[in-house]
Amino acid sequence: MSETMPTPTPNSSLDEQVALLMQGTDYGDAQTARTMARELRARLEDSQKTGKPLKVYCGYDPRTSDLHLGHTITMRKLRQFQELGHEVTFLIGNYTSLLGDPSDKDKARDLLTAEDVARNARTYSEQAFKILDASKTRVRYNAEWLGELSFLEVIKIAQNFTVQQFMTRENFALRLEKGEPIYLHETFYALMQGYDAVAQETDVQVGGSDQLFNILTAGRKLQDANGQKPQIGIFVKILPGLDGKVKMSKSLGNHIPILAAPDDMYGKVMSIPDSALEVYFELATRYTPPQLAEVRRKIADSTINPRDIKMELAREIVSIFYDDAAAHHAEQDFITKFQKGEVPADVQEVAVQARNIVDVIVELGFAKSKGEVRRLIDGGGVSLDGVKVAEAKHDVDLSKGPVILKVGKRHFAKLVE
Repeated sequence: MSETMPTPTPNSSLDEQVALLMQGTDYGDAQTARTMARELRARLEDSQKTGKPLKVYCGYDPRTSDLHLGHTITMRKLRQFQELGHEVTFLIGNYTSLLGDPSDKDKARDLLTAEDVARNARTYSEQAFKILDASKTRVRYNAEWLGELSFLEVIKIAQNFTVQQFMTRENFALRLEKGEPIYLHETFYALMQGYDAVAQETDVQVGGSDQLFNILTAGRKLQDANGQKPQIGIFVKILPGLDGKVKMSKSLGNHIPILAAPDDMYGKVMSIPDSALEVYFELATRYTPPQLAEVRRKIADSTINPRDIKMELAREIVSIFYDDAAAHHAEQDFITKFQKGEVPADVQEVAVQARNIVDVIVELGFAKSKGEVRRLIDGGGVSLDGVKVAEAKHDVDLSKGPVILKVGKRHFAKLVE
């Protein structure tokens, strides 16, 4: 990170604090964004006057045991609140995860057992503290209050909502249109998450942009019904995976585990497409608004090689989860392995018609079939400009000049348009 652009502190102006906390957010419409920014500024101003920190939280459902870079985007936002002096809770949804959030799903999730959840949750805090300040983080479990609710209390919570409200949600509406089942228990998740805000008397809840209904509709409505000041929602954008398009997901294999070794993490960051550079800098780094403006300038400058910008990104991300020394070592290892001496001096320049990596390799005759190419990719045997190709649907970008393709140990080609 640049030493000339310090991170905002509790002594920073309100405008600087709001700019930082609203960085990388996505509300779906400008009016909601303006409303939340205005409410956030007012709440921060009250906090300064009273000396009482805001209560901020984000919930994490341990549906799987490992966290990836996509999970840390909300943690990065929580860390910003910590650095501004506010009270942050890392909420492990050991009760909500039994059900699972249907917000971004086109079908009902499988129910987990309490044993599944407990096993997955064991290392969540430890992994989260790679981003959060452990000494300033409160860890709680929502079974603490959700597990104590009586059926009558659940009915009283439910009476604040209509069936129509749930049916207007995009994922439910699409399933209804297709004649696909929507199970009654799926509507409970929003009520459970809304009650999390009530139980904690939350000022600010951080979540992904797919959480608008749960946080703004359910959470704020239940807080108002319980005589509390409705919380402010901070909705961060969704980080794309290694393809730069689809949401990062372990199940899709397009993720960067936060427990990955420094060399592996650096290499994976280097494999993202140039088109994803800006959103990765915006969401996955410690960069402040002025630093992001400088990154955007570099991206727009055609005289600067995107690889150099990507290496800056890879150094920053590895430094977050390890340290500067580990990032430097990973970079040197990457240069030694992939940028020095591995490409033959007489590598053939080839103009290719195809763009999908599988089609390109078959077109060049470097593999006998598409199935063989896919196996090579799965085994880490295909790289472009020294960066391993992570998936078969990867497209070769030749818009910025030739690209060196390596297949296995013996096949090389300089791809041109």
